[in-house]
Amino acid sequence: MQENLTYSLTPEEVARQLQITKNTVYELVKRGDLPAFRIGRKLRFDQQDVDMYKQTGKIVKNDSLISAIQPTAKITAAGFIGAEKRQELVICGQDIILDILARHLECHTGGLKVWRNQIGSFDGLMALYHNTADMAAVHLWDGDSGKYNIAFARHLLPGIPAVLINLAMRMQGFYVKTGNPKNVRDWDDLIRPEIRFINREKGSGTRVLLDEKFRHLGYDRFMIQGYDREELSHLAVASAVARGEADTGLGNQKAAMQVREIEFIPLQRERYDLVIKKEACSKAWYKAVMQIINAKEFVDEIKGLGDYDLSETGKIIEL
Repeated sequence: MQENLTYSLTPEEVARQLQITKNTVYELVKRGDLPAFRIGRKLRFDQQDVDMYKQTGKIVKNDSLISAIQPTAKITAAGFIGAEKRQELVICGQDIILDILARHLECHTGGLKVWRNQIGSFDGLMALYHNTADMAAVHLWDGDSGKYNIAFARHLLPGIPAVLINLAMRMQGFYVKTGNPKNVRDWDDLIRPEIRFINREKGSGTRVLLDEKFRHLGYDRFMIQGYDREELSHLAVASAVARGEADTGLGNQKAAMQVREIEFIPLQRERYDLVIKKEACSKAWYKAVMQIINAKEFVDEIKGLGDYDLSETGKIIEL
């Protein structure tokens, strides 16, 4: 994926190349005239798409009239930008497993471009629903059934048959400073007045787990000191705890192993599944995904990272 990111352009660079304002670049994207993608929260462009626009589009001097031939991108209410009718895929999710999957796909599909959208589980399903993504990795716990992902995929993809493919089982738990000086052990400890918490953003699987646990246990989540303070990744939460900006945060075990002076308190084993619309199962890229996930080479690479349970990797649940 790093190879792709090296040649991406910022809106400012596109504006200079097309000799228009940056606001006009955004207008091109909104109209679907210029394909774009996101890296985290930043808008980026492929040089080939800009060159194609130069050849097929036209810009009037006052920037008031903009047109292009065969637009290939669109923005939806979910706020994601997705490409259509192009030899590319978009995978939503934040785990490094997805970066490895994307690299294997690009290597084994002869020129297929794979973009990564670093967003949470809820937003990933919304992107899938709005056709701005091809796959979404999710870990959404339903407090009523006690199961992961099935209920959310059914409700956020209404009327759309889908498959859940297990990538790995992970452990969720609390990040605390080494030695656990505040003795944080269970969900009840989060409502102790002296405990400073740092949360994940709305829509992330980790945030959903916290909210569902508190609903199921009958606790008021707003009793948590720091509930409204958000970070956008497991690593950012662990780092905040390590720096002493919070006493604890919730996240997966892998991130805890990457930050010094952090101890991990395991709480719950979770499923990390890849959600794909069933209509895509006849496509060549879907078959490539399944071959890669079930290949020894891919599984061995994930094993090498540690802290993943691969006992159910490749298993499919049909919705």
